[in-house]
Amino acid sequence: MPVVTVRIPTPLRGHVEGRPEVTLEGQTVGDVLNRLATDYPALGQRLLTPEGRVRTYVNVFVGEHNMTALDGWQTPVSEGQVVSVLPAVAGGAGRARDRRLERLRESVDELEPRQAHTMLAGGAALIDVREPDEVAEGSPDGALRLGRGYLELRVEDEIPDLDRPVMVMCGGGTRSLFAAEDLQRLGYTRVYSVAGGFNQWKNEGLPFSIPRMLDADARARYSRHLLMPEVGEAGQARLLDSKVLLVGAGGLGSPAALYLAAAGVGTIGIVDHDVVDRSNLQRQVIHSEERVGLSKVESAREAIRHLNSSVTVVGHEAHLESGNVEDLFSGYDVIVDGTDNFPSRYLINDACVKLGLPNVHGAVYRFEGQVTVFWPGRPDAPGPCYRCLFPEPPPPELAPSCAEAGVLGVLPGVVGLMQSVETIKLLLGIGEPLVGRLLHYDALAARFHELRVERDTGCAYCGDGVQFPGYVDYQAFCTGS
Repeated sequence: MPVVTVRIPTPLRGHVEGRPEVTLEGQTVGDVLNRLATDYPALGQRLLTPEGRVRTYVNVFVGEHNMTALDGWQTPVSEGQVVSVLPAVAGGAGRARDRRLERLRESVDELEPRQAHTMLAGGAALIDVREPDEVAEGSPDGALRLGRGYLELRVEDEIPDLDRPVMVMCGGGTRSLFAAEDLQRLGYTRVYSVAGGFNQWKNEGLPFSIPRMLDADARARYSRHLLMPEVGEAGQARLLDSKVLLVGAGGLGSPAALYLAAAGVGTIGIVDHDVVDRSNLQRQVIHSEERVGLSKVESAREAIRHLNSSVTVVGHEAHLESGNVEDLFSGYDVIVDGTDNFPSRYLINDACVKLGLPNVHGAVYRFEGQVTVFWPGRPDAPGPCYRCLFPEPPPPELAPSCAEAGVLGVLPGVVGLMQSVETIKLLLGIGEPLVGRLLHYDALAARFHELRVERDTGCAYCGDGVQFPGYVDYQAFCTGS
C-alpha cells in the first residue's frame, strides 16, 4: 500500500504533537484522511464532519491540485506523494506552543524508540522525565527517573560527563523536547528527544518494568529525602525495605530508634530484657512517664507507632546470649550496638564477625562519647572488629557503668544520632562510613577527634585466614574469672 506524506498546517500541528507532517498509508485520498482521523481523533474532528466528509472550510490538495478538481474522495495516491491540508485562517500566526515546538525540533535531534534502545545498550543515558504517577505505569529498563520539575537540579549528579549521549523521554515526545533544550543549556553536547515517548516505546514491545513507587502519603512524609539526589525515590524505597536491629533500647538505642523510624527504615528490631525505670527518663527519650514499669521493648514499640505507623517493630524481650545471638541477628542488614556492658559488646562483635554484618558501635561516659563501625566483612575494604581495638576488656574499676559514674543526659542523644547517620549511610551505600575510624566527642571541650583504628591481621576473630573460634563465656571473660 502506498505511503504518502500529509502536510499539516501550523494551526493544526498541536493535534499531531507539533509535527509539520506525518506519513500514512492509503490507496486513495479518502483512505489517507480516514487514517489521519483514526490516528489523530482531535485533528479528525476539525477536518471531517460526523458523516465523514471534508468540512467546507478545509481544502485538501494532492500534489498541486485540489482533490475537488480530481476524483474527490476517490482520488488515487501514489508512493511518496504529498497530500496538503489547507484550512481557512484569519491571518496572524499559529499558537505560541506550536511555533515553539517547531523551533525545538529544528534544534533538538529526535530518535525513534528502537534507536534509543540501541544507544542505551551502547552506554548512552536515557532520562525518563515523566511524573511519578506516569512512571508508576512502567518505565524503560535502565532509565534514570528524574522528574521534569527537578531535572536541572539533579541531572549533573547522575550524569557528570557533559559529552555522554543523553536521551530524554516523556509520555508522547513533547515534554522531552523542552527538557532536552534545557540540558543543552546546561552544557550537554549530545542530547536527543525520543519521538513518541514511552507510549511508542511500549507499543513497539521494547523492554520496560513497573518500578516500585512511593504512595502519596510516603511522598509527603519523606519529601525532604526525595529532594536529595543521594537518597531520592530509589533510596527511600531501599530504606523502606531495610532491616536494622538495635541491641538495647536505652540511652543510645532511644534516639537511634526514633530517627531511624522517622527516616523510614522499614523494619526495626529491638533487643532488650529490661523495663522502664524513672531514672531512665533523663536520657532514654523513647520512653515516657506513663510507661514506667512497662518493658522497654513495648515502650519503644508504642513510641515508634505514634511517630511512624508504617514501620514494623520486631520486639525481642530477651537476654542476648551465645545461644540466641545468631537467631536474633538473622535477617537484619545492620546491627546497632547500644549496650552499656562489655560482655554484650564482645558477644555482638563476635556474632557480627561470624555473620559478616556491620556493627555500628557507640559508647558514652560522663561527658565523652565515641562512635565507629566495626565491619571486617566489608566487601573490598575490610575494617577492624571490636577485638582489634580492645583485645581484652578493662578491669571493672576502670570502666564503671552509667549507673555508677553517671552520664550527661543529652550526650547519648548526640552519639545515638551519629550511630543513626552511620546506619543510614550503610543502608544507602553512600558516603564514607566510620570503618577504620573512631570519632571521639568531648562535650565539655565541644570537640570531635577522629582516630584511626587499624585492623589487626593477627586478630583471633577477624584476622587473615582465621576460622571463627566460637563463642565464649563472656561474663567470665570480662570479669577475668
